[in-house]
Amino acid sequence: MALITPALDSAPVRSARTALPVAAPARSARDTSVDAVRALLLGVVVLLHALMVGVSVAADGSPVLRNAMEGWDGFAPLTWILQIMPLFFVLGGFASYTQWTRQRARGATAGAYVAGRVRRLLLPAAGAIVASAVLLAGLVVAGVPAEIVATAGFRISQPLWFLGVYLGCSALVPMMVRLHERHRIATFAALAAGVVAVDIVRGASGLAGIGLLNMAFVWLLLQQLGFAVADGSLDRLRRGTLLAVAAGAVGVAAVLILTGAAPSNLIDALNPPMAILVVAGVAQTALFLVLRPRLRVVAAGARTSAVISWVNARAMTIYSWHMLVVIVLAGILLLSQAALPTPLSAAWWASRPLWFAAVLAAVALVVAVSGRREAARESAVPPLGRGRGAGSALVGAAGVVTILVTGSSPSGWVVGAALVLAALRLAGAARRPSA
Repeated sequence: MALITPALDSAPVRSARTALPVAAPARSARDTSVDAVRALLLGVVVLLHALMVGVSVAADGSPVLRNAMEGWDGFAPLTWILQIMPLFFVLGGFASYTQWTRQRARGATAGAYVAGRVRRLLLPAAGAIVASAVLLAGLVVAGVPAEIVATAGFRISQPLWFLGVYLGCSALVPMMVRLHERHRIATFAALAAGVVAVDIVRGASGLAGIGLLNMAFVWLLLQQLGFAVADGSLDRLRRGTLLAVAAGAVGVAAVLILTGAAPSNLIDALNPPMAILVVAGVAQTALFLVLRPRLRVVAAGARTSAVISWVNARAMTIYSWHMLVVIVLAGILLLSQAALPTPLSAAWWASRPLWFAAVLAAVALVVAVSGRREAARESAVPPLGRGRGAGSALVGAAGVVTILVTGSSPSGWVVGAALVLAALRLAGAARRPSA
């Protein structure tokens, strides 16, 4: 089951008239349009993952846990709207650019920045990873069928691909910002050429493994697009131009799908990522820029602003815990021995609003308890060198990859959790702040 997850950071406002030079630090005021979109898309991610989980009972009475969207013809066109990962990485690039340039202006080193990103991303995730390892081990001890345990572990692990990729992109932010400032066009061109070349070679050779190179090219290219939004480069584009760019990107995407160069189900384009995700990212970014003034007005309302702030302050906690919560709720349904409708049946669709409400309530409850540490942000720690910052990112990514590869096994979760905790220690999360 392919899953999507969000990029999560805060970002300041910039305008065409007051935009600072590229190398200058970003403003400190938050961009409410970015916060609003990020909160909205995070909610979409939670509900989409909840929709994908299908539980039922087989004819022989055995429990069934599967991706409910597999085999549904209507899901492919739905993904043309719900494939929002490109915009998440663009907004992530926006936030990373403003954060790094602001910290750099205050004298922060690249190593300190990377270590801070590791702490920011892994601290909320570590609790969910450890809890998942404990849950899966407990299911084995309780005698739950191995197939159910393996399926649960696999489903819970799937959103973590984003954590690993975003960790890698964050570790490269200082270098990629420098390239953006000095060789902007060449950097965009090189990354775009890499994306296209990988897709061509993959299609010609039939070797899917080559496509994994686009885990770097695609997401780094979208991150660079976020840099361009953050430094004000795109503010001079008028509404008509932006709409034309969005329409052109949609046309290119249609050609890619009709010619077979990209799948009609855009969730399938995630693993490995394909060029159509970049095209989608261009369209989504253009539409975001068109709607940006209106989004700021909507986000200015007192109640709306409070909800947006609450979600963004706990965004990584929501991301890290929501799939575990969904799987636990699915397990409760199976254990209840209630009459469960067959996925995609009329009765199943009719029950989705109640299911969504239960998922949102349960996620909110878990986040209210476990998200306090993230909402309070991290304490200051002594400066760390470049090597230690890079090492923490590598160890953290290794932990996530371990879980992704061996997520069906509780032992894989235990090893992955140990590596994540080691990465946090390297990043200085266990050190007391200096005077």
